Amino acid sequence: MTESESVVYRVVPKCACSTIGQIMYYSDNGQFFDGDIHDADQGMHKWALEPSQGPITRNVEQQRSFAFTCVRNPYTRILSSFFDKICGIQRNGQRYRGNLVPMLTQRYGVEVGDPETGFEFDQIKSFRRFLLFARDTIRWRRPMDPDIHWSATSSHVSTFISNGGRYNKILWTEHFNEGMQSVLDSIETPHKVELSKIPRFNESEGHGPKRAHPVEDYFDDLSMHLVYEIYKRDFRLFRYDFENPANKMPVGEIDLDEVHVKLAG
Repeated sequence: MTESESVVYRVVPKCACSTIGQIMYYSDNGQFFDGDIHDADQGMHKWALEPSQGPITRNVEQQRSFAFTCVRNPYTRILSSFFDKICGIQRNGQRYRGNLVPMLTQRYGVEVGDPETGFEFDQIKSFRRFLLFARDTIRWRRPMDPDIHWSATSSHVSTFISNGGRYNKILWTEHFNEGMQSVLDSIETPHKVELSKIPRFNESEGHGPKRAHPVEDYFDDLSMHLVYEIYKRDFRLFRYDFENPANKMPVGEIDLDEVHVKLAG
């Protein structure tokens, strides 16, 4: 939430969250945060900061400010998680979550390549094995609890609703400018934001291998079945095309009332 309480945003990892955070920071402070917005500990309210929890709770429960979130096609989101968190080297120069990648290699046969050799490995085979692991974490919570970067978008979105919040807007990553502009048009900010001049903040870019194939090549019939098992609610509520992994665009309008009813429990 901005310190001016102009807007409340429910973060969903891998859904333009770095860019949205920087836009919110700029709208209050007149400048971007110098560094990864996830590291900012002042200049905006965050649930992870204890002094922010009271103001956020009061605002959300009373529905005082415009509230929004951002969603993304499940096929491209899980692929992005794989290349960023599993194959990529993180900001601290280490692999994500320490022993996670060695465990994936040992138990699931996932290969991730090495920066020294240009990250050469069979991306499709390794991704499909990672998908089994992601399904296991979400369905059975083993060999670990699901990570925020691949747990279902609807699960993230639902916590805001179940704690008394109501969304005024859910925007698609795939129509980001249009959706974000409608948010900005709905709020008053201390500093005007010109969306056309805002850079894209992709903090994970350049730290791992590039995707070598079109999205649809990573998903055979079994992979599509696994993705649907994990993300069925995401496809339905946020209107994405399960039948065609090549189509990342939404195929219908999001029904906010339906989202609130289905995710309130």
